[in-house]
Parts: sequence; structure tokens; C-alpha cells
Amino acid sequence: MNTPAELKYTTDHEWVRIEGNVATIGITDFAQSELGDIVFVDVDTVDEGLNAGDVFGSVEAVKTVSDLFLPVTGKITEFNADLEDQPELLNADPYGKGWIIKVEMADASAQDGLISAEEYQASLG
Repeated sequence: MNTPAELKYTTDHEWVRIEGNVATIGITDFAQSELGDIVFVDVDTVDEGLNAGDVFGSVEAVKTVSDLFLPVTGKITEFNADLEDQPELLNADPYGKGWIIKVEMADASAQDGLISAEEYQASLG
């Protein structure tokens, strides 16, 4: 399982890449492998300000639908439009072309609840 060390994670299986006050967010390699073939990504919260832990969208796989939880507090500024026609990018490249949203973080403390790659791997058991 791939867990890039330069990213931050949540126990809800999202990853976060922080650049300045912008957080790029997706689901982990573990999450996509557990979900199976992803067929649809629904995010209707663009331009909304949400708190960490709020549901910002969902991912639909062949057998299940899973909510997506926002790992940082802030305003969702962008949805990866490539996922509309190619939701399978979440399976093929979860840490690259399969990113889901970008968030303008409220402040530096927005990332306080995130964990390291090592902590994430340990949480998987």
C-alpha cells in the first residue's frame, strides 16, 4: 500500500497536501482499494465554507457509497473536474490525478487534527 510520507492523513482515509493556505485533498490508496472500482464522485460543496469533519461529498463504487469528510476547516475552492468523466482516476492515481478538492484553509490551526503517514499506517492495524 502506498502512503507518501510528505502528505498528511486522517483516520477517515483522506490525504492532504498543504501548499501555503491551500489544501489539496483526496482519498488514500487504502480507501480506494477497499472501495473497489469507483464509478462516480459527487461534490456539491464548491464555494462553501465547511468545518473539519463535515461531509463534503461522496464516492460511489460498484458495491457501496461512501461519504467524504473534510479534514480541514475552510472554503472549498475547486473540484477536480476530470473526475466527472474519469472517476476511475481515484483508483488509478489516488495521490496524483485522482485528487478530489482544493480548500482554502481558514488558518494554520485548520490542520491540527491531521496525522503523519506513519500514524496513518499504524491506525490501519
